[in-house]
Amino acid sequence: MESMGFSPVIVSYNTLIAGHCDKGLLSSALKFKNLMVKNGLYPNVVTFNSLIGGFCKKGKLLEANRIFSEMKDVNVAPDTVTYNTLIKGYGQAGNSEMGNRLFEEMSRNQVNADVLTYNALILGLCKEGKTKKAAYLVKELDRKRFVPNAATFSALIEGQCVRKNSDRAFELCKSMIRSGYHPDEHTFKMLISSFCNNRDFDGAVEVLKEMFERSIALDSSILSDLCLGLYRCGRRENVKLVMR
Repeated sequence: MESMGFSPVIVSYNTLIAGHCDKGLLSSALKFKNLMVKNGLYPNVVTFNSLIGGFCKKGKLLEANRIFSEMKDVNVAPDTVTYNTLIKGYGQAGNSEMGNRLFEEMSRNQVNADVLTYNALILGLCKEGKTKKAAYLVKELDRKRFVPNAATFSALIEGQCVRKNSDRAFELCKSMIRSGYHPDEHTFKMLISSFCNNRDFDGAVEVLKEMFERSIALDSSILSDLCLGLYRCGRRENVKLVMR
C-alpha cells in the first residue's frame, strides 16, 4: 500500500467512508472524513469520489457539488471517476446543461473522458428529449472508437420514449439485442408505457412477447394499465395473454 502512495490508515478511512456511502449513511461518512482531518490525515481523490458518489445516488446534487468544490479547494485533482459521477448525477436529474459544463471543464483540465462519460451526457440529453444532440454524441463515441454499451442503448431508448417515438424506441431495443446486450425490466417498462401512452396496444403486446421470450417479469402497475387499455379496445384475447 505504502509503495503505491497510500497510507494504510487513509485506506482504512476510505473503506469506512465508501461503505457508509454505499449504504446511504452520508452523515456518518462525512463524520469519518472530518475525523480524518482532525487526526492530521488528508482526504484524497478516493475519499472525495466516494462522498460525491454517495450524494449523487441520493439525488443530492447541491451537496455533491459542495464536496466537489471542497475537493478543488484543498488541491485534490478531480479524475475521470469524479467527473463521470457528477455528470451522471446531473444527467439522471435531466440537467444536461450542467453535465455539459462539467464535460467542458474536464476537457480543459485534460482529464480523459471514456464511454461512461459519454453515456452520462447522452442520458442527460435523452431525459430532456434532446435526441438529435444525443445522436451526435453517439457518432462522437464511434469517432473516438468507444463501443456503445447497454447503458448507451438504454439512454437512447428513453430519449425516444420521452419524444413519444415508441416504434423508434423499440427498434433501438432490437438493435441493442442484436449487439449482444440484454434489455432489463426498466427498459421494457419504458417501452410498454410509451406504447400505452400512445394508445398503440399492438406495440405494447409485441414488447410483452419479447419479455416473455426472455423470462422477464413486469410489475403489476404496468400490467394493469396494459390490461385495462386492451379491455377497453375489445382486445380480450390479448388480455388473456397478458394475464397468463
